[in-house]
Amino acid sequence: MTTLVRGASPTLVRDALTVLQPGFTGTTPPDWLLRRIGEGLSSVGLFGRNIASPDQLAALTARLRAERDDVLVAIDEEGGDVTRLEVRSGSSFPGNLALGTVDDTGLTRAVAAELGRRLAACGVDFNWAPSADVNSDPANPVIGVRSFGADPHLAARHTVAYVEGLQSVGVVACTKHFPGHGDTNVDSHLAMPRIDVDLATLHARELVPFRAAIAAGSKSVMSAHILLPALDPDRPATLSPQILTGLLRRELGYEGLIVTDGMEMQAIASTYGIERGSVLALAAGADAICVGGGLADEETVLRLRDALVDAVRTGELPEERLADAAARVRALASWTQAHRARGAETEPGAASEEGTAPGTDIGLVAARRALRVTGAGGPLSAPAHVAAFTPATNIAVGDETPWGVGPELARLMPGTTTGTYAADTAADRVLRDAGERRIVAVVRDVHRHPWMAGALDALLAVRPETVVVEMGVNQAPARGALHIATHGAARVCGTAAAEVLAGA
Repeated sequence: MTTLVRGASPTLVRDALTVLQPGFTGTTPPDWLLRRIGEGLSSVGLFGRNIASPDQLAALTARLRAERDDVLVAIDEEGGDVTRLEVRSGSSFPGNLALGTVDDTGLTRAVAAELGRRLAACGVDFNWAPSADVNSDPANPVIGVRSFGADPHLAARHTVAYVEGLQSVGVVACTKHFPGHGDTNVDSHLAMPRIDVDLATLHARELVPFRAAIAAGSKSVMSAHILLPALDPDRPATLSPQILTGLLRRELGYEGLIVTDGMEMQAIASTYGIERGSVLALAAGADAICVGGGLADEETVLRLRDALVDAVRTGELPEERLADAAARVRALASWTQAHRARGAETEPGAASEEGTAPGTDIGLVAARRALRVTGAGGPLSAPAHVAAFTPATNIAVGDETPWGVGPELARLMPGTTTGTYAADTAADRVLRDAGERRIVAVVRDVHRHPWMAGALDALLAVRPETVVVEMGVNQAPARGALHIATHGAARVCGTAAAEVLAGA
């Protein structure tokens, strides 16, 4: 231990470790992580860098639980565009917007339950999902297809279904990003977003899905790094006593675990620093500190542990507040531990078999149902050229995960070619690459990218028979001889679109 914590009580040091949710690098847990789990660390966060296969992930989580059986293993697995389980192949499940477009809560519940079974089969019991954000700003750069939609009541009923589906198989749901990240045009990974609406609007729009999730028993809620002056003019939600304790705890009556969004995101790190930010978050009412997406080393864990211990010693953070937060973490860990034990007693091996069954295609079923096809152009009669117009990805999605329709269409129609085109690409290059082939223009949020809309205009002017596949928010008018809106860029969304293109 450092000099700072050497004189601290073992209970205080253990509580400070208990409230942290750190990450690490590699596909096996490092010795320092196992050592800190033995000292009281109660949660570990996983990211795409930690996952190579289901078997490897199961071995990793088993090693963590050999150190401590009730450790919470968390992951950011929304399905759709944000996937960690299938970070290198694309998700087997469409994202929230696709599910909201279908608007069948039974389907959403079934998708979430199957996703939860796959997580549980690998030993993951805490999912930082679903996004309950109402995507009221079509220009939102970070939520978009991660939201069920722009209608608060639609978002609410699907948030409930998702929470129920996940938790029915023993995986903690984490409803995010409280009190709502939908009406922002700034990515909180990069800067501090601000929502300037009145209280009446917040209650009628942003808070509707969160009220519903609380009533449905969501085991955890994740705070957003956003400034809402109507609630607190000075501090973002993650650091605001008025928002976390006053609104979420007292007014909405929430009793579960409050976890922060990643503290290394620039909205917090560049303004407060992660140590000061973590102290303020706990004091405001948060129970768990998520860090590890970008900072994934032992030093980060020790810095945050020491900052919390020091804050208690100086009186900035009441010891009973830290103890209360740690108790909530342990209570949640006990819930997941008990659920695993019941599953092992009643259905030995069932979760693993069902969760990894290759015939389970509920995600593809959902992706097919989410398609919206317009235009008079029929399916392709010959191999095409897929022109994928690729915007910069936001940090939540990452740039590791493939997307589009090219690979699936090439499988169904051998000879299909694919080109990737960025903002500086002239339409002439696409036309040269395509030759005589029909063009399938794949776009993502074309309404947000003038360069993409311009390239599409230029292509359609020369080749009006071009097919357009929109894999983001379907906000722009439908164009092309055939227009397919997938409402997400998951692998299964690309498969569903390719089936239509090939006439399969």
